[in-house]
Amino acid sequence: MDSVQLLNRTDTKYVFAESDLPAVLEMISRDYRCLEVDGIRGTSYRSLYFDRPDDKSYFDHHNGRTFRSKVRFREYIGSGLCFLEVKRKTGRGRTDKARRKTTTIPLALDADQAAYVEEKSGMTGPFEAKLWNYFTRVTLVNRTTPERLTIDHSLRFTSPNGERALDGICIAELKQERVDRSSPFVQAMRTLGYRPTGMSKYCIGAVLLRADLKHNAFNEVLRKLDGLRTAA
Repeated sequence: MDSVQLLNRTDTKYVFAESDLPAVLEMISRDYRCLEVDGIRGTSYRSLYFDRPDDKSYFDHHNGRTFRSKVRFREYIGSGLCFLEVKRKTGRGRTDKARRKTTTIPLALDADQAAYVEEKSGMTGPFEAKLWNYFTRVTLVNRTTPERLTIDHSLRFTSPNGERALDGICIAELKQERVDRSSPFVQAMRTLGYRPTGMSKYCIGAVLLRADLKHNAFNEVLRKLDGLRTAA
């Protein structure tokens, strides 16, 4: 894991039916190692996303801005690890992630955290807590190339507006130094008829919980999610 942190990388996302997960893992089992913690394959996460009051991070993504940022705290449940993270799209399809350890997830940024977020995101505050998400992640590392694959399932979103779950859905993210379509996972997705699908957990969670948000740009992925859930 230390050799494939890939904090500066290309990301390719896929959305597929959770019912296909056993087949996917079987198809790629010879090519990847699976992260195991205390004998368990699959780690529980929770994240709290922050945005400006005008939802700048959300609308930068919705409006297709090349350079955009997302801010979150992420806790690896049960491990005692918690980080403040800023993910930036830097152009040419690359993602840069800056993070630092924290002791817990706060409901408001203190002055030092706000300064860190402004420096790393390129956005000016103020920032406010917007959305929690929870999921279980399976992490795999390619045996021969610097490539990391995460597969998230059992997603759930909460905010003051309510709670929504994405049952029956897996979100996979392939992290590489540069895009390589010969990846065994990419080949498995092609075999099963799945193509890359851009999807932000923050943006989709916000749409599901806030009827007031403009979301035309996300209609295609929302239809895909509904179709997969209906098929399940």
